[in-house]
Amino acid sequence: MPKTTRSGQPKRSELPSTLQHSDDKAQRTFTKAYDSAIEEYDGDQQRAHQVAYAALKHTHEKVGDRWEPKEENGPSDPQAEGGRDTNRRTAGGVDANASKDHLMDVARRLEIPGRSRMTKDELVGAIQKANDRASARSR
Repeated sequence: MPKTTRSGQPKRSELPSTLQHSDDKAQRTFTKAYDSAIEEYDGDQQRAHQVAYAALKHTHEKVGDRWEPKEENGPSDPQAEGGRDTNRRTAGGVDANASKDHLMDVARRLEIPGRSRMTKDELVGAIQKANDRASARSR
């Protein structure tokens, strides 16, 4: 089922909850990639979701229960860098390729305790857990 209207606007009721809380650009990026993938992959919804989230993760990062624009476009983690046939750990929308300072700022906004003593990898994991909790609460 297409996620956009005939005029190309996202159907809010068709969007995942985290995208319903996000800006218009995030919604458009996801829906256009989804609709294109649905056509490309003969209606395979799982593959279309994977493609749409991959496109979204190049322009946005997940912070709490929403997607926010990244400072620089590009892959967000090693899995996104390698593409579909890559089997690496994903960061679930956290921009694992961002600087430690940026990750510290996100952790501060999410009020993650102990963040000042965390390594970059620990920050990524803690942000991912905080994002998952925030998403679950907002549903």
